[in-house]
Amino acid sequence: MNYQVIALDLDGTLLTPEKTILPDSLLALQRAQGAGAKVVIVTGRHFVAIHPFYQALALDTPAICCNGALMYDYHEKKVIASDPLQPDQATQLIELLDSCNVHGLMYADDAMFYQEPTGHIIRTENWAKSLPESQRPVFRQVKSLREAVHEVNGIWKFALTDTDTAKLQNFNQTVEEELGLTCEWSWHDQVDIAQTGNSKGKRLAQWVESQGLSMNQVIAFGDNHNDLSMLKNAGLGVAMGNAVDEVKECADLVIGTNMESGIAEIVNRYFDHVPAQNVL
Repeated sequence: MNYQVIALDLDGTLLTPEKTILPDSLLALQRAQGAGAKVVIVTGRHFVAIHPFYQALALDTPAICCNGALMYDYHEKKVIASDPLQPDQATQLIELLDSCNVHGLMYADDAMFYQEPTGHIIRTENWAKSLPESQRPVFRQVKSLREAVHEVNGIWKFALTDTDTAKLQNFNQTVEEELGLTCEWSWHDQVDIAQTGNSKGKRLAQWVESQGLSMNQVIAFGDNHNDLSMLKNAGLGVAMGNAVDEVKECADLVIGTNMESGIAEIVNRYFDHVPAQNVL
């Protein structure tokens, strides 16, 4: 197969638990780009939270963020395609969050908004402090998410975290039944809620087609439920060794964990390489 695109999830896939890219992965991806491959990040993260990885990979492609809710052009610094939540949908969701005592982080515009600092937010802010200021994700604490809904232009998704995963599962069911929104697990204790129809696979397919290519020409790497849509539709869907069972079962191939060199091995296998000294 003539693969032309490499689609990469970040957390649990390209990134190690320390939020770094393995040197072998970085070199293989740089060489693949030098040979003409298009490398694209496809993540649940907000575009303000992927600066260091986008820059490390020296990408010129748009980033697909918030599980496909939007596509962001880093060079033009603008959203080029999106399907956001409507203010009334977000308001109804916040009412449910309050009634069920579930904390939500709202991804909107160019920041992540919250009322109470959960462990997830504290951990991410601590990680951000290790980065140059220009690469740090933007968090904004607000008195009321309900009010913030009417002060932003685009609401990309809500990220819900709770140590009680059964509680999150029950909340998901309520959201899907009462609000008709899409709920996807993106981590073992995190559920993302977004506009119905959004997915990594759908947005990736739109971009791939815009490049005159097909999903059969894509190698996609992922580890969690929000990656299923792109792994199933890619020419080669690759699950990490640390992936959840459902992802492994639907993948064409299962490789080592995100601490091992599996991504580099697959990229090296399918892409012709330019000499290392010619890679920028």
